[in-house]
Amino acid sequence: MTGHPSSHPNQGATSAAPRRIVVAGGGPAAHRFADAMHARGLDGWHVTVLTEEAHLPYDRVALSKALTDSDVDLTLGSASMWDHTALNLKTGERVISIDAAGKTVMTAAGTVYPYDELVVATGSDAARLPIPGSELTHVYRTLEDVWAINKAIADLTGKLGRKVNAVTIGGGLLGLESAAGTEQLGATPIVINGSPWLMNTQLDEGAGQSLGRLIEAKGFTVHGGVFPSEVLSDDGRVTGVLMADGRIIDADIVIVAIGVRPRDELFRAAEGAEQQFQLGQRGGVVISDDCSTEVPGIWAIGEVANFGGMCLGLVAPANTMAEIVADRLHGGDATFPGFDTATKLKLSGVDVASFGDAFARTEHALEIVYADPARGVYQKIVTTDDAKTLLGGIFVGDASPYTSLRPMLGRELAAEPGAYLTAAGGGDAPETELPDDAILCSCNNVSAGTIRDTVNGCGACDGNAPVQELGELKGCTRAGTSCGSCVPMLKKLLETELTKSGVEVSKALCEHIELSRQELFDAVRVLELTSFEEIMAKYGTGAGCDICKPTIANILASQNSAYVLDAGRGTLQDTNDRALANMQKDGTYSVVPRIAGGEITPKKLGVIAAVAEQYGLYTKITGGQRIDMFGARLEQLPEIWKLLVDAGFESGQAYGKSLRTVKSCVGSTWCRFGVQDSVAMAIALELRYRGLRSPHKLKMGVSGCARECAEARGKDVGVIATADGWNLYVGGNGGATPAHAQLLAKDLDDETLIKYIDRYFMYYIRTADRLQRTARWQEELDGGIKHVEDVVVRDTLGIAEDLEAAMAKHVDTYVDEWADTLKDPERLRRFRSFVNAPDQKDDSITFVSDERGQMRPATAEEKAKVLIGASIPVRATTPGLPDENEV
Repeated sequence: MTGHPSSHPNQGATSAAPRRIVVAGGGPAAHRFADAMHARGLDGWHVTVLTEEAHLPYDRVALSKALTDSDVDLTLGSASMWDHTALNLKTGERVISIDAAGKTVMTAAGTVYPYDELVVATGSDAARLPIPGSELTHVYRTLEDVWAINKAIADLTGKLGRKVNAVTIGGGLLGLESAAGTEQLGATPIVINGSPWLMNTQLDEGAGQSLGRLIEAKGFTVHGGVFPSEVLSDDGRVTGVLMADGRIIDADIVIVAIGVRPRDELFRAAEGAEQQFQLGQRGGVVISDDCSTEVPGIWAIGEVANFGGMCLGLVAPANTMAEIVADRLHGGDATFPGFDTATKLKLSGVDVASFGDAFARTEHALEIVYADPARGVYQKIVTTDDAKTLLGGIFVGDASPYTSLRPMLGRELAAEPGAYLTAAGGGDAPETELPDDAILCSCNNVSAGTIRDTVNGCGACDGNAPVQELGELKGCTRAGTSCGSCVPMLKKLLETELTKSGVEVSKALCEHIELSRQELFDAVRVLELTSFEEIMAKYGTGAGCDICKPTIANILASQNSAYVLDAGRGTLQDTNDRALANMQKDGTYSVVPRIAGGEITPKKLGVIAAVAEQYGLYTKITGGQRIDMFGARLEQLPEIWKLLVDAGFESGQAYGKSLRTVKSCVGSTWCRFGVQDSVAMAIALELRYRGLRSPHKLKMGVSGCARECAEARGKDVGVIATADGWNLYVGGNGGATPAHAQLLAKDLDDETLIKYIDRYFMYYIRTADRLQRTARWQEELDGGIKHVEDVVVRDTLGIAEDLEAAMAKHVDTYVDEWADTLKDPERLRRFRSFVNAPDQKDDSITFVSDERGQMRPATAEEKAKVLIGASIPVRATTPGLPDENEV
């Protein structure tokens, strides 16, 4: 098929009337096209996207997340993109016909949309089984589909009072993803697969059999090499599946995931284009390499597009097609190179990857295989007959070589093929230098050269500034933002380029300690080192610096609850830790007592009010549901804290790299929507983890229902109540780079919830980098949230008991730092503005009253109006402060 130019190519020139692009469909391909047009500039264009679904375009690849967490947000990109005046997203509008001659489309609502260019991205439908009882089955294709499965399993579990038998028909990618989701929902996963082995499209028999053994060991039941003939039921409720060989498989719910069929009905029924659209034998409209159809002005992208006799439901080719059409409409000449069928996924903790000519169909191809049936490991590399050029590969159980091999497809390997079979015991795969034109991220078609250009300041970021952070690199280039399998290679390439540029990339904590923070933490823990001097004598050089000193202090505090300022540790601390308070811009300090869970009695509120009035402090309610008092001098801190400790308060540790707050809603005690007592849980968590020193500050939240009033998913650890217990979310934060916490486990009882949080916090404390928040730490872990789940929930590293014991030690030995300080006169000596004149105040600190009746630091101009050493009195109207009181 020969391609044709756009019927009205518009190379960015603005005309009086913008040219109209209509996009039929609102899935990932449609979103990527709109995004590509937006990125290239919408001057002279107006894009209307018509989607039959009620949602913004969402990530279908991540549907498994929505299966296990109905609240997860899968929205693609930023919703603000659709605010552009030249982008118009119409939800609930299904296109039902094309008038190619009149250049219009009609929706099911009868609305007619004229177009100058039409982009069809209608995707595909889930295939159905033509057997009796199929109307009782579920499919796995849309958000509504997975929500229905989630609800059905929950309802059946409650009704039956036992684990639900969830049968998935189909042993391919979607089928196994569906089955894994049902297992996470508490059902018994059963897979029926017509092929003798799983994932037969991507895996050869050896790999498929290895995968089957691995998932069967995890509690799955697999029935292979036989087809279902009927879905059995009793009074409308599914009871089983009758197989072609006469067996009956018990079932309470049946999910069909046997593939998809292109939604090409628009082309079959198009008016004014008789016989002009060419359709593939197995469906889909045939496109040329510029993604155009036979009819000028009509393009097709994604799963509905048939290229080379194939329609594929993969992210990478759909994104590439979308970019090509956007490029063509802007006057470019991009062409579609063909389908990239590479696949990498993790199924219930089992790594699976396949790419290139995985079945060695190339003439004279060589297959280099390592198989260990006992371990369930299978690795295969396919090369040309001289064993030099990489043609493809398959990995099951251990897919670690995939990341470095995938971009080398079609290129000469740097070492003999067997060196890449890491499961054979030969160590890590050989280092691979990627050529500039090698595609590092196939999902978003990002080359290694693009990554290098961006790192070196001549790439995708605004102003062409060099990029030195992984998160920024992902944002600029899109690499690693879809499936994430390329992130390890992306990080490695970033570090390599920084090193070439003279930017030192080292795991060393600082110039004095060559170990990373994780390595140093483990060494201190194993050898039970207890002092800075011991650590430096064994692992450091010199006297230390502002990086290693507070880090070592933090590590020591994380491993024992000794007073942080004793035994020479005081000089190691940051400014705030040395004063057990946060220093403010004028040299004064803030006082933040702990208010666990945000709950406080009127009597304690009165104490805070009295203290603030007595010392003339500015008061502010914080986002963490406690009260911050500003303006205390260093020498006033012990006096203030004595009043607070005597009233039953303790340090809120707003100054430390430690737990700050556990935010909560009122929960079931007061709220008519609450399903659990969120306040009691928040208080219990805050009292358990108070004083816990960590690589960065920690925040938690507990919501009493799905309305999420405590914003728990914006915290490092978030807990959300369900009717059956608690959902646990981890790795969220606000700040400059906000991140939503990800679901770790569902419907937990109190004991299991706390056990998992214990493990999560201690694993983070032991392995994160210095000053690394949980979100970034979790993102950079190999495997991300799945790795966290393996360690915390499944205990794959066998360290759960050790992590729990470490947390128990912290809980048992916790002592409030301010209560401890007040008991010891020597410790109190630290809190003096002038070491040689302990009774002298720092009178250079001055305040004025503001328009809201509170005090604030004086500006430089205001200070200049008074004599040095004087202070500006607060207005007499300030409650509790006489005119002569100097604050």
